[in-house]
Amino acid sequence: MSKGSHHTNSDPRNADIKININGELFHRDEAKVSVFDSGFILGDGVWEGLRLHHGKLTFIDQHMKRLYEGAKALDMDIGISKDDLIERILDTCSANEMFDHVHIRLMVTRGIKATPYQDPRVTISSATIVIIPEYKVPSENTMHHGLNLYTVYVRRGYPDVQDQKLNTHSKLNCIFGCIQATKAGADEALMLDPHGFVATCNSTHFFIVRDGEVWTSTGDYCLAGITRANVIKLCQDAGITVREKNFTLAQVYGADECFVTGTFAGVSPVKNVDGRDIGEFATQGKGPMVSRLQTLYLDMIAKQ
Repeated sequence: MSKGSHHTNSDPRNADIKININGELFHRDEAKVSVFDSGFILGDGVWEGLRLHHGKLTFIDQHMKRLYEGAKALDMDIGISKDDLIERILDTCSANEMFDHVHIRLMVTRGIKATPYQDPRVTISSATIVIIPEYKVPSENTMHHGLNLYTVYVRRGYPDVQDQKLNTHSKLNCIFGCIQATKAGADEALMLDPHGFVATCNSTHFFIVRDGEVWTSTGDYCLAGITRANVIKLCQDAGITVREKNFTLAQVYGADECFVTGTFAGVSPVKNVDGRDIGEFATQGKGPMVSRLQTLYLDMIAKQ
């Protein structure tokens, strides 16, 4: 069993990476934030997962748009411009002599508090900005042989409870889903919306293929996924019928192919959902649509 779509083999180069905290570089063993930081106390912050591909940050404008919109929703001032933040990320990669096959976790919290309390008005510092670049390559086993998913009891909820479109540090519902899937022996959790339709996975977006069409959820109860949106565009540009719609687990079980999308691994096949092998390609790991979309997605990245 893998550890989900983010599974990767360890890279010894990561033992000596430099991490950027508020514009200063620290060896990973020395990189620390305050116990009074809003992110540690409350999960009060936003984040992005980024890829460095041949010296370029893929889809960086889309990532910055999502990050700053999330911060605005939280009434949180990041404190620097998008361009300055992008430059800081690239400078951090340069300081690590990184060029390719790099996954970056960018985290922004509200900052340090005077006391452990949720009220933003007790924040006494500017935002905390952490940039962690690591060498990470998606597992070949995941990319070629597929994931096993398990449908969990934890739902993707209504936006008046917690807006699922916000990429915030508060991910407890996803963590609960991940735990349940792991206990069931699966790689990732498949999560339903409040109405019982398929929504998304705990850390990726979910698609099925039926009769040559690609389906994904309406998007009403999941993160505004950047890879998800790019794969939808790829389908449209390639003449593949793609639909954002409600569909049920029964339609998942009867699908020809399934796959998930995410910044780290791009397009990853799903071979099994709730103990049901998906389509005739399950024993091979992936079918023709997933193979085609993997190629189209890599071409899209190369043109960035």
